[in-house]
Amino acid sequence: MSTILIDSCVITDLASPKSEWFEWSASTLEKLDPNNTFIINPIIYTECSIGFTTIEEVEALFDALGFAIQPIPKEALFLAGKAFLQYKKRKGSKTNVLPDFFIGAHSAVMGYPLISRDKGRFSTYFPSIELIMPNSINELH
Repeated sequence: MSTILIDSCVITDLASPKSEWFEWSASTLEKLDPNNTFIINPIIYTECSIGFTTIEEVEALFDALGFAIQPIPKEALFLAGKAFLQYKKRKGSKTNVLPDFFIGAHSAVMGYPLISRDKGRFSTYFPSIELIMPNSINELH
């Protein structure tokens, strides 16, 4: 059994059965479920909480999904800062990207695969991450 980190966009898909990505996200987790443990971190929890009115609603979602929250190790926090600095030096201009660096660094430092639909920053700044994305699920064993 291995541990897989679940990106915020996948959880948002699962919370919205009418979303265009619901089917992909649900079937990906279903296919991987027998052999893996799914986790989130405090950044992912925070991003997902935006769509809910109460903490009880957020807690109910994560309880239903069975995802545990794991802290981000200090090594990953350090790596996230360094990767974000690289982004800024490359003239990255988006201001809402820091969460992606925390998520990517957590995945990289712990060696966790990451289920996401957002390839860009993860593959650029954390090339060691095994990304599970649309069209990659068929390649898994």
